[in-house]
Amino acid sequence: MRLLFATSIVPDGMLASGYEIANAAIIDALRRAGADVTVIGFTWPDRSPADPDNTLVVGALDVRTQNAGLRTKLVWLAKALKTGLTFASAKLLVVPDEAIRARIRDAGPFDGYILNSVQFVAAFEAVLADRPSIFVAHNVEYRSAEENAAASSGLERWLFRREARLLKILEARLCRKAHFVFTLAQDDRAPLGVADDRKSAVLPLVTMRTVPAKTSRAIACDAALIGTWTWQPNRIGLDWFLEKVVPHLPGTFRVRIAGNIPQGMSSSHPGVEFVGRVPDARAFVRSGAVVPLISTAGSGVQLKTIETFELGLPSVATSRSLRGIGYRPVNCVVTDDPVAFANGLAAAAKAPRDADGAAFHASQLKALDAAVARGLATLTARRQEVGA
Repeated sequence: MRLLFATSIVPDGMLASGYEIANAAIIDALRRAGADVTVIGFTWPDRSPADPDNTLVVGALDVRTQNAGLRTKLVWLAKALKTGLTFASAKLLVVPDEAIRARIRDAGPFDGYILNSVQFVAAFEAVLADRPSIFVAHNVEYRSAEENAAASSGLERWLFRREARLLKILEARLCRKAHFVFTLAQDDRAPLGVADDRKSAVLPLVTMRTVPAKTSRAIACDAALIGTWTWQPNRIGLDWFLEKVVPHLPGTFRVRIAGNIPQGMSSSHPGVEFVGRVPDARAFVRSGAVVPLISTAGSGVQLKTIETFELGLPSVATSRSLRGIGYRPVNCVVTDDPVAFANGLAAAAKAPRDADGAAFHASQLKALDAAVARGLATLTARRQEVGA
């Protein structure tokens, strides 16, 4: 079976965000199931596809709002208002539909599409409607937009409310038209209207192909966090951590926070350090005695939680950080109370206990492959119906 994996940004091998890690895991699973997968989408301006022989690049584009100037943001907003698309999808309208069709025609025949999240497919929905499809819902996007609106004010709140309204309609349509839907969390199926097992399945993700052997590690700080903090759901969690949890930590407690930090973000705690980008995200996480898992908003699954469990690292987690994961290791404390969260971090940092994450990784991988096989079976059945 030959499939076209349609996504906003094609994999470049960097795995710099949870979205990219999830995409890599899903593409790997499709190929393990025997599918011939070609990816189509944009590249970052300064990067190349990780697998150029199996990638159709339609252009180079930086879609990060925080990197754009005021003029670019206004152009994006004008496109969104003119076309009725979301702000995120309007950013992609830099090539015409016919250019996308030409790239697909040049690559030869495909049996179906994997429509990866809403951004790319919404921008080019008419182009991607001529074959059977599986829709991958990374999140319930409209609910995330609603939460973002509640945490914002002024024009930003209006924009997020507009996104939520449009996304609810769009996600319902994509789920209805798709032959099968993959979600990344069980709780996302009902809000998307695909709770029927004949229509959807949950993909239990992994963040690495193999789990490294359990080894001793050098502790450089008490707690290590890494993420794309400019993404609003992540920002909400980090705000909660800095404002509600950190004030209850001992003054000597050392917290290192890596990743893109929103402008103006700071902490008065003497032990909090913002370190920006790091060369090796996994090594950075392993340098902390304990990992705070701080999600308080959003849907889908937290890839940082899965990675922490795979690596066997001690953690303190909010209940929201465990969404979509039916497993909790013995060295994970779960609490939504800020004081208890701080106390859990302090206790874990004093005597960190690593676990073996290999069994968790193996169970995730087995369940992932089974779910992907179920979804692909629907496309096979559809192809046989058309052939008959």
